Amino acid sequence: MSGLFRLTDKIAVVTGGSKGIGRSVAEVFAGQGAVVHIIDVDEENGVLVRDRIKNSGGIAYFYNCDLSNHDAVQNTFNSIKDTSSKINVLVNNAGVSSIGSVMQSPPDEVDRLYQMNIKSVYNCLYACIPHMIDSGGGSIVNVASVASLLGISDRFAYSMSKGAVYAMTMSIAKDYISDHIRCNAVGPGRVHTPFVDSFISNNFPGQEKETFERLSKTQPIGRMGKPEEIAHLITYLCSDEAGFVTGSFYPIDGGFMNLNT
Repeated sequence: MSGLFRLTDKIAVVTGGSKGIGRSVAEVFAGQGAVVHIIDVDEENGVLVRDRIKNSGGIAYFYNCDLSNHDAVQNTFNSIKDTSSKINVLVNNAGVSSIGSVMQSPPDEVDRLYQMNIKSVYNCLYACIPHMIDSGGGSIVNVASVASLLGISDRFAYSMSKGAVYAMTMSIAKDYISDHIRCNAVGPGRVHTPFVDSFISNNFPGQEKETFERLSKTQPIGRMGKPEEIAHLITYLCSDEAGFVTGSFYPIDGGFMNLNT
């Protein structure tokens, strides 16, 4: 069983790999034998993750890139192809959150979510797929959300953007199946990342502990997810063992979608 879900000789691109879920994906991928190319705007933490992987015996590269910039993304993927000769795996993880109903989501906030959660995914798909076809196929995993399919209070712009990620996933899976490209999405519930800690401290000063416990209990399992738990599911979907899996959405949410009453 120890040989399962290996990514040996696979060239993987992970966006938003400087922290949280993306960091865990990059580190787990490297541990499973992949060469990992991390793309993020957070150069300080991105370099730290790259060096952490290298110091553990893995192979990793870091690229500082604004994923909403189409030309910059094209150039970055061309550099990755030049460095590693092929691209087998893409994880579109980078994204931002937003709180508020439609009336609390002004145009500039909707534009921000479009740029970071929708256009960045499109840019990476547009840039990566030709290289993936040249490489004989591969696996794409888009990090969506339970909000892709559920109505969640005060998450209008975020839900809109993650719904688009779900739709893009299904379209890519359909259009490129004959090119041996598999495309799936994962839908995390609330995961304990630096973003969650920052959100709580900024919005509930002095009530951090109580707020953390309250948010944890919104998952029927009674806690938030761990970034590495999301990473392990993504690793499976990108491995050869998942060769029969495409066009699917995988909730990983502690029972949030199906067990809440």
